[in-house]
Amino acid sequence: MIVDRQGRRFRNLRVSLTSACNYACTYCVPNGKRLVAAQDELSAEAMARGVAYLIEAAGIERLRITGGEPLVSPKLEAFMTAVGQMGLEDISLTTNGQLLARKLPLLVDAGIRRINVSLDTLNAAAFRGIARGGDLATVLDGMEQARAAGIKIKVNMVPLRGQNLDQVLPLLDYCLERGYELRFIELMRMGHLASDSNAFLQQFVSLQQLLSLIGERYEYLQADAPVDATAVRYEIPGHGHFGVIANESVPFCRTCSRLRLSSTGWLHGCLSSSNRHYVGDLLDKPRHQALPALQRLLVKALGDKQEVAFSGGATVMKIIGG
Repeated sequence: MIVDRQGRRFRNLRVSLTSACNYACTYCVPNGKRLVAAQDELSAEAMARGVAYLIEAAGIERLRITGGEPLVSPKLEAFMTAVGQMGLEDISLTTNGQLLARKLPLLVDAGIRRINVSLDTLNAAAFRGIARGGDLATVLDGMEQARAAGIKIKVNMVPLRGQNLDQVLPLLDYCLERGYELRFIELMRMGHLASDSNAFLQQFVSLQQLLSLIGERYEYLQADAPVDATAVRYEIPGHGHFGVIANESVPFCRTCSRLRLSSTGWLHGCLSSSNRHYVGDLLDKPRHQALPALQRLLVKALGDKQEVAFSGGATVMKIIGG
């Protein structure tokens, strides 16, 4: 077991199946160009082997499939079939929902019972302005079909001053009515926002601002959450729950258990570090050769974690998953 001096270890693995995305959200890609699959992306088989090695080398317990947008990847079915046989405690998926209805039979057959859908507004025009792609009605229909299929849904919203702050309460109402748990995500200093503090501050909405808005309509209480949770969770008695991933306001670095594997074979131990560690060449090696080398890289990746708080990172979030 690899543990650092703060008692942190890797329990949660996020695998970016592809860097390709059918959206070009303003807070992710400033130039408006959709991200495409990298030429050197790993095969489904290599990525699944990477997960298997990381389960053994790091003690990974939970897996989240991300992107880019994982539902656009031709590797999705093969990868999910493979990891579904590895005995993980939980396998979930994050998606923008655009292809959710189309891919739902595949997700159900693969045993996916929990998904996160990125959704920043219920206003169709604002949706197109933020996502620069997709269709809101298609996403909402996909979510309804997934709910009917028994899949638990969390909705991820990034509140942005001047763009969708007026949608905080409508989206919360929408989610509470349908049994979805809404997660507000504070804007992160990543990619272009890491070097442009003015752009960041002009759009940033804090935990306290969100709670003030919500408090105008609902009474809420802070609820329990796992020790290594990224979200501060709240209960609205008689209605449901919501959470805030308050990266700036309430940093969670001290208890972070997350490790990320990119589609091109790089391990990222921390979003706030420019360090990354290449494991793609290890995935073609037999287990007895790969594991010792992988464990050495995991020690370095764990050492990349911030001790207290996220300080910003130049990496584009869509490349390594949310």
